[in-house]
Amino acid sequence: MNTLDPNPFPASDADPLAAAHDAMPLTSHVHAPHEHSKSFRHQAGLTLGALGVVFGDIGTSPLYAMRETALATGGAHPSTAAVMGGLSLIFWALMIVVTLKYVILIMRADNNGEGGVLALATLAHRSPGIGRRIKMAIGIGAIIGLALFYGDGMLTPAITVLSAVEGISAQGHAVQHLVVPLTLIILIAVFAMQSRGTAHIGRLFGPVMLLWFIVLGAFGFVSLVKAPQILAAANPMYAINLVMYEPLTAFISLGAVVLAVTGCEALYADMGHFGRKPIQYAWFFVVLPSLLLTYFGQGAALLISPDKADLAFYSIIPGWAHFPMVLLATIAGVIASQAVISGVFSMTQQAVQLGQLPRMEIRHTSATEYGQIYVPRMNAILATGVVLIVLIFKSSASLAAAYGIAVAGVMVIDTFHAGIVATRQWNWNIKAVIVLFGLLATVDWLFLASNSLKIVEGGWLPLAIAAAVFVVMETWRKGRRHHQEIVRNESLPLDLFMQRAEKTPMRVAGTAVFLHARTDTVPGSLLHNLKHNRVLHERVVLAHVIVEDKPFVGEDKRVEVIKLGKGFYSVKIHHGFFETPDVPEALRSARPFGLVIDVDHTTFFVGRETLVPAQTPLLGRWRTWLYIQLAANALSPARFYCLPPNRVVELGAQITI
Repeated sequence: MNTLDPNPFPASDADPLAAAHDAMPLTSHVHAPHEHSKSFRHQAGLTLGALGVVFGDIGTSPLYAMRETALATGGAHPSTAAVMGGLSLIFWALMIVVTLKYVILIMRADNNGEGGVLALATLAHRSPGIGRRIKMAIGIGAIIGLALFYGDGMLTPAITVLSAVEGISAQGHAVQHLVVPLTLIILIAVFAMQSRGTAHIGRLFGPVMLLWFIVLGAFGFVSLVKAPQILAAANPMYAINLVMYEPLTAFISLGAVVLAVTGCEALYADMGHFGRKPIQYAWFFVVLPSLLLTYFGQGAALLISPDKADLAFYSIIPGWAHFPMVLLATIAGVIASQAVISGVFSMTQQAVQLGQLPRMEIRHTSATEYGQIYVPRMNAILATGVVLIVLIFKSSASLAAAYGIAVAGVMVIDTFHAGIVATRQWNWNIKAVIVLFGLLATVDWLFLASNSLKIVEGGWLPLAIAAAVFVVMETWRKGRRHHQEIVRNESLPLDLFMQRAEKTPMRVAGTAVFLHARTDTVPGSLLHNLKHNRVLHERVVLAHVIVEDKPFVGEDKRVEVIKLGKGFYSVKIHHGFFETPDVPEALRSARPFGLVIDVDHTTFFVGRETLVPAQTPLLGRWRTWLYIQLAANALSPARFYCLPPNRVVELGAQITI
């Protein structure tokens, strides 16, 4: 799929690598002891790394999830039934939504090992036997999911750091006025350090988060021992009774319960960094036990002192550990923020490569880790948005009303896409899929419906952010399609040009590379060069960059070379959506195909188009204006495709759109 193709999800056969992986027999092998030891150390290292990157968001949910749930079910002084019912809802949300749906089921749906809403949508889109309407629904769902993810990406750093810093005023209000300034200082510092990369401090994330989960579990266990009857909340009847006898309260409380499962998308989206098994190991052996202990510990503390509902998290922390815990919670909040920011950068890279967003500068901050990237424009947008959110809401309790609706929306979309994959690619029984994914979809829709009640209180914010992102993406996608149709209609067919190639005035020594989005027409830059300079180079390479619907492309499949005759070559350069298109590097690998290119002595021609609105624009006036602005501010092709600056010639053209 070309970067300029308006459809980011081309139909194709099921992924052969994933199919081969799933088809592997489950057999046991005998390895030497040192191989087992090496494998164990490697898996342990990946598991520790996953703790620091993947679980930052869901790992800091105890700072506010139980508090908001207790207040929603029982008010400032929740009754025993309210505490037990609310805790039961949290427990089963963790079991059903996180453990069953994401960790066990959805993580099986990997696109060459990669996850996330875009990767899952791409995988679902190429399922065999689905109609055009379903494919359209998958594509729209992917764009909406990505837009909601951006809304969540702005809220998570704000609420996480705010809730941690608020701990300094948990035992009194004398320093309450310092919460917002300290939060802003911390968040601004986090965004300021993005340009330097996180490779060095990232090594500390895993051990710090491991310490965080150990401390959570330890303090939770100590509190639980004081009121062990709280363990009965694991019985689903407490949640069912709350639903039966107080259905409205139970429904409203789901808007708070969803706070305990924020970060589910990170479990799936970061699978490509660590693999499925390390994330599953970290969840089952560290994260889930620690979360259960701290939630049940907080519930036990509320049974003993119901008046501490608004301090649920810090109610289980002894006085001597209060301020050290505030510091540790703040560090954990920074790590959670960093994980979300990195996720936004990663999703932005995918969206840009798939043609869903304008070209942006993407810097790699590590020579060895492909996931270590920095997107300056998106970093500035996120920083501005997060600072404004903190200044507007000023407390985590106020932000909790805005938090959750974006998360619930993404969960609905993931369930829909995963159900298609299970039916069409895993060949599950249709009745089993309807029952299982129907249950999961019901839970997701209940969360979404409950959170919709918070739109007036603040839930409008992530929806507004998502709506703005959706409008930009749809405008760019439709604008690019219309733009390319105009260019195609005004272009000269390649076969006709080749028939007339011998009539060119002069051929000069050297190699010229012309970048073009299509393979059947002549690049406008070539025609302009021929018109104004009246020469053609001895060798002319028509380069077409194609972004595939998988994260990586093997080096043996990087380039295709077609000899057109008369010194002309057509070169298709294939990249995955997780790779940075490097045209010069790809052209160097064309030697085995009979095309030897010395990049230092090659001239690259790119077109620079000036867009002018038509009298009656097809997209409408405001959308045409927006598209022109997006196109004008997009990164130049020369920089995006890593062309050597001193070897690039830009030829302008005016297009009425």
